[in-house]
Amino acid sequence: MTSNNIVILVTIVAYLIGMVLIGVAFTKKNKSSDDFYLGGRKLGPLVTAMSAEASDMSGWLLMGLPAVALMTGLPEAFWTALGLAVGTYINWLIVAKRLRVYSQKLDAFTLPDFFSRRFGDKAHIITAISAIFIVIFFVPYTASGFAACGKLFSSLFGMDYMTAMLISAAVIVLYCTLGGFLAASTTDFIQSIIMTVALLVVLGFSEGIMHGFDNVFANIAELDGYLDIFKGFNVATGETLSYGALPVASTLAWGLGYFGMPHILLRFMAIEDENKLKLSRRVASVWVVISMGIAVLIGITGYSLMKSGIIPTYESASAAETIIVDIAKAISGYGYIPALVAGIILAGILASTMSTADSQLLAAASSISQNLIQETFRVKLSQKASVWIARISVILISVVAVFLASDPNSSVFQIVSFAWAGFGAVFGPIMLFALFWKRTTKWGALAGMLAGGITVLVWKLVIRANFAGTVLDFYELLPAFILACVAVVVTSLLTKAPEKEVTDTFEAVKAK
Repeated sequence: MTSNNIVILVTIVAYLIGMVLIGVAFTKKNKSSDDFYLGGRKLGPLVTAMSAEASDMSGWLLMGLPAVALMTGLPEAFWTALGLAVGTYINWLIVAKRLRVYSQKLDAFTLPDFFSRRFGDKAHIITAISAIFIVIFFVPYTASGFAACGKLFSSLFGMDYMTAMLISAAVIVLYCTLGGFLAASTTDFIQSIIMTVALLVVLGFSEGIMHGFDNVFANIAELDGYLDIFKGFNVATGETLSYGALPVASTLAWGLGYFGMPHILLRFMAIEDENKLKLSRRVASVWVVISMGIAVLIGITGYSLMKSGIIPTYESASAAETIIVDIAKAISGYGYIPALVAGIILAGILASTMSTADSQLLAAASSISQNLIQETFRVKLSQKASVWIARISVILISVVAVFLASDPNSSVFQIVSFAWAGFGAVFGPIMLFALFWKRTTKWGALAGMLAGGITVLVWKLVIRANFAGTVLDFYELLPAFILACVAVVVTSLLTKAPEKEVTDTFEAVKAK
């Protein structure tokens, strides 16, 4: 191992140790399952904003998005980023405050718990179905994070992929099981800062080494449609692409996913004061726009770096997901100080991955220990026992995620897009109806969840698999979200209206 690589390794190890120490620091603050899962609703506005967005963006921001921009040009990256930016803002604007008020009034500190109490589901059917879907979609989502970490260390140090992935997963599990939600949110806040620094340094280096963006854009001028948001260009095959109205609509649909993301919605529920959410919204929205814009620009600049031989020539978007790792390696070749900077950049990739994986693990663990074991199966546990069951759940889910992430050729972008569609379709529609339509019934909510989840699975695994390249080959979130909304409305109108207690609570929350 070279001396520069040692500097990088020391920087990354220092970062990982820091994250574990944060988990240790928050261990004693977890006196109840409420503390472990929601931090006792004590998050400040800045931590709420940045932990929500850091847990949202994941390794997708520093690996998946630049890779897509590099290999296919502007269209998919642009429309995806636009949909996410709009979805972020609207979610903070219309969902955050009402969910915070509603969840506190119902004394709910997990998403399935909120839905069950909102719709007066005393049999906990909604709780059980919600928890099952959370586990189904969070396990592969968490696996994508572990895979990103494995790719990072494997590419950088030539380590065995599985060994690298297991070490990263162990660190995430350690601080999650120790510190719970407060540790995850605090580390997410720190990780968002590291991610921002990483993006800015990588972009600055890329622009500098190419002697300005004029040269960058001169190099890609030869690629027909590369910067056309309605075309695109496949760098691997040399073909000009076509991006019509349907692909644009299905890509913009990424923004719909925000309404159903448990790890983001939990931040809304956890803020100490709902009146501070306006500041959180502004900070989160600005950060998302800037960070995604930089990530896309890094991908576009990557073509020039690839052409100049500064980074390797990639054969696919999956292979190109190491672009920032390769740029960091190029930076480290300029001496010890640049190697330290490269270490910070690579820690940023770890940060983006870990900030999502920790939140996903906690949400999935709460579904098992709180919603399934205690509420659905009515197993009575003490507060201390509940916290320990949650910690064991984190470990068990991580084991399954590690197994799913064992393939080093898996695409972070593709895994994330599938899980995103699942959560967006299962929980997005019923969250909106729960907050804004008094007539929604528990059967309508249940029908919406099932319609959304089943449609995502069928559309992804059957329709898109068998009709690739046809008019039916578009992002599964769009049809699933629409069908889920239809199912909620039709079923609610066909079933008995909610009880007076449920509608009175709705009106009380609406008045605030």
